[in-house]
Amino acid sequence: MNFEPIAVSILTGFLGAGKTTLLNRLLKDPMLDSTAVIINEFGDVSIDHMLVEQASDGVIQLADGCLCCTVRGELVDTLADLVDRMQIGRIAPLKRIVIETTGLADPVPVLQAVMGHPALVQALRLDGVICVVDAVNGRATLDAHQEAVRQVAVADRIVLAKSDMADEGDRETLASRLSALNPTAEVLDAGDATTGAAALFNCGLYDPSRKIADVARWLGGPVDHHDHAHHHDGNDDHHHEHHHHDQRVRTLSLVHDKPVPFAVVEAFLDLLRSTQGDKLLRMKGVIELADDPDRPLVIHGVQKIMHPPARLPQWPAGDRGTRIVLITFDMSEEYVRRLFSAFMGAPGIDTPDRAAMQDNPLAIAGFKP
Repeated sequence: MNFEPIAVSILTGFLGAGKTTLLNRLLKDPMLDSTAVIINEFGDVSIDHMLVEQASDGVIQLADGCLCCTVRGELVDTLADLVDRMQIGRIAPLKRIVIETTGLADPVPVLQAVMGHPALVQALRLDGVICVVDAVNGRATLDAHQEAVRQVAVADRIVLAKSDMADEGDRETLASRLSALNPTAEVLDAGDATTGAAALFNCGLYDPSRKIADVARWLGGPVDHHDHAHHHDGNDDHHHEHHHHDQRVRTLSLVHDKPVPFAVVEAFLDLLRSTQGDKLLRMKGVIELADDPDRPLVIHGVQKIMHPPARLPQWPAGDRGTRIVLITFDMSEEYVRRLFSAFMGAPGIDTPDRAAMQDNPLAIAGFKP
């Protein structure tokens, strides 16, 4: 049997932010039919009234056709088991898997699990990361916990919970901070009736039902890195003393307005990942290739892991060219931009000498990181 890749959505957010409340509401949405939900414990999720039968290995069949399972052992094993059950007909075909992380979890390893397994990457597609932020305690949480900063930084959607309990000034300050940490994410209010499955899902690079990427929405619109660079000095009293974690996170947009050879793109990405992979929280982009400019190449990755690139049948509305958005942690912006410029602009770079790069990989950019 042939199956479309299963969309995987990651639900993250710090302890007490409101992830489980949101998940309970989403589980009632008809859009989550044929969905598997991976959670850490059943206890917090109100699904008892929907139980039909308890299967082995922590998988529960729900009355609406969904599945729910605990994370027992490695996440990869749980995902592989679900895919195997579906492919051999033990469970009905799945359209989506929702993974609720623990409040203290860094979501980057979860992204790696979805994107880095050679078998799973053929069966799964990353749809997006949804981060729930407590509007009352969000600022203090971001001040105190690096994990919370990383959760916000890699999100495609940010959901503000408990907004009605926070005063207007705190909401505005938090909104400004979230925008600085992640200018490409759409921010929604959990209390808004429109913040349901339709608003939170299908935000990834490829939706089989449309057969094309909504690139503008996926990349989050233009990013002016000068507005969002996290340089703070002592003369600004806007709570910058609290942003000790924020200063280490940057969102960079790399733009090139001409088609580029695939060898150039491949060499740039290889060198960036090999030298800076541990500092690369997330990367996504759309590239106009010289050998086939009418079919854009879509890429996304996390740290040193790249999802297999996808070729779209045509360009969505908007300008062509290359645009890559990087979410980085403690990575030099100057290094990234000079490296990108060296590959995009240096003469003869369309056929890079791989052997020479291995001997001296940074010589091509003319500097040291």
